[in-house]
Formats: sequence, structure tokens, C-alpha cells
Amino acid sequence: MRAWAVVENGAPLEEITCADPVPNGTEVVIAVTHCGVCHTDLHMWEGYYDLGGGRRMSIKDRGVTLPLTLGHEIVGKVVSFGPEASGVSIGDERVVFPWVGCGHCDRCLAEEDQMCVEGRALGIIQNGGYGSHVVVPSSRHLIPLEGVSPSVAATLACSGITAYSAVKKVLPLPPQEPVVIIGAGALGLTAISLLRALGHRNIVIVDINHDRLSTAKLLGASASLRAEGNDVTARLVSLCSKNPLAIVDLVNDSRTAKFSFDALGKGGKLVQVGLFGGELSLPLPLMAMKALTVQGSYVGSPRELRELVSLVSKGGVLPIPVEDLPISKVNAALSRLKNGEVTGRLILRHRADKGCAC
Repeated sequence: MRAWAVVENGAPLEEITCADPVPNGTEVVIAVTHCGVCHTDLHMWEGYYDLGGGRRMSIKDRGVTLPLTLGHEIVGKVVSFGPEASGVSIGDERVVFPWVGCGHCDRCLAEEDQMCVEGRALGIIQNGGYGSHVVVPSSRHLIPLEGVSPSVAATLACSGITAYSAVKKVLPLPPQEPVVIIGAGALGLTAISLLRALGHRNIVIVDINHDRLSTAKLLGASASLRAEGNDVTARLVSLCSKNPLAIVDLVNDSRTAKFSFDALGKGGKLVQVGLFGGELSLPLPLMAMKALTVQGSYVGSPRELRELVSLVSKGGVLPIPVEDLPISKVNAALSRLKNGEVTGRLILRHRADKGCAC
């Protein structure tokens, strides 16, 4: 098999050749056809997360060893499986739930794999979808596409499930109660589409990029705000006509966390999702006096991915913009994402004439 891997952090990914995987036990081997390019890939490529205050968490602290094949938004076809696997056949087309755990702890057995303390996420800890093939621990991590196009289905494995799980944490709310979404990248655009599909009507989008804000309005945002200057909190409260009760921060750096927290109304909830880095200092008396909630949200569960695919297959969720590129353009794709030149999602496609899956 062939793969595009991080061999040295910060250096261009390299094309490498390695042995075709042989499945054991319940494992299923997927020939990758489509794989999304996510901002988390940039962290893995660069080799660290910004923890604020000058602190960094190295990917080595998460148990990562190089070379590592990135890519966790995976769609492909079943090409082989172990003797204990069930529920799949050769040629089945599936979207992969990549946030796999140890498989035997209480969290994994409860289908909360993403919360496993021994997480082994594909493309994060173990090799992922920038390779021609990927090994999936169990068929329960494979979800039928249900008629969803492969390029769109790939986005559901991360930006989709992450947005879905996050917005569920601020619902239910009356349809006209403002829900604020910070960040109009792939996650933010997906969150807007999902909120609309779930019946919500007052969606305020915040970003610094005019083009992304325009796209967000096309997907159903009812109002938009450019996050420039020192008065973002005041302008956000004015735009909402009140202090909002629900804010989902898909950027989650020091600045967005601060203006989001400051805008919250009494009893409000801030759901923090993004990994852009930084820190937040909280006024502790206000946390109690205003009964505020600050909650983290990390991707989602296999159950939520199945729910999401079903919801999208029914046609009520407007798809975010996707752009297909050959896998050979992976370094250009990462550079475009790092430079803020992507609206929606870039999807890498593997080609049979390059020794990969068709």
C-alpha cells in the first residue's frame, strides 16, 4: 500500500510504501476512496497543541510516533476482514468512525469510544486515510452511506459529527432563541445546516472572513458578525437583542473564548470545541451568580454518527462546499488550510493508477 505520512513535523508529507495490512480478529481493512483534510491534521503535522501561557502539548505526549499517516474523515470500500468480523461484505462502501478506543473499557462498550482514555483514533494515534488502506478495529465503526455522496459522507466523520454533538449540547431551545456559532469554517457551516434541519431558526454566525460569512448566510445563518476590534461582545449582544444563552465556539482560542463567555446570559452555556489554543480566565463568583456552564465537546460517538448519516440521507441538511483533490496534492491542501484559503472542506481522492483504491 501507499501512504502520505508525516515523517518529520513541519516538513512536507512524504509518499511512502509499506506492506498491505492483514486483518486479525474483528478487524476490517478499508480501501480508502475519499478522505477529508481537517484542521486537526495541521496540529498533527506541526507536532503540537497550544495550551496557552506559552505552554505546548507535543503530539508525542499523546503517544504518537512517526512516521504517521494522517487523515480521519474516511470513506472507502471493504477489501478484507478478520475471521471474527461480522456484518460486512467485500465491496461494501462505508464511512469510517475514526475515534476508536481500546474496545473493552466501559466507555467503549457503551459506544462512547471517543471518551476512552486509551484512545487510538485513526489518523491521530494510528495510521489513517491519507493511506490507500486503513485498518478499522470493528465493523461497528463502519456506517453505510445511505445514498449520501462519498465526498459529503467523508466530512461527516469529523466536521459533521463534531458539529452535531456540539449543537445537541445546547438544545433544546425555542426556535427563535439565538444560538451563536463562532467560526464559519467547515464545522461552523455544518452546524448551521444541522441547526436548520433540526428546526432552529435564529442562528448567529461569527467569523473574521467575509467570504465565509457570506457562505454561512447562504446555508441559513440568520445574522452574521465580523469578529474585529475590541467591542465584539457588545456587538454580539446587540445583534442577538439579548445576552445569548447558547454559544458554540468552534475556534476556541483565547480571544473567542473571552468574548463568548462575556456575552453569555444568565443560565447560559458555552460549548468549547475548537483546538486553536490558548486559555480562559473565569470570574468564579459570576459562574455561580449567573449559573453559567462552560463545557467541552470532543467529536462524537458511533451512535451520533449513525444518527447524523441518517439525518443527512433524508435530504434536510444542506451540504457544505467540498472540493475534491487528488491525494498527490495533499501538501498543497494542508498549506491552503493553514493559510485560511478554504471554505468548506477539501477532500483527497485516491486513484487506482497510483497504486491506491479506486
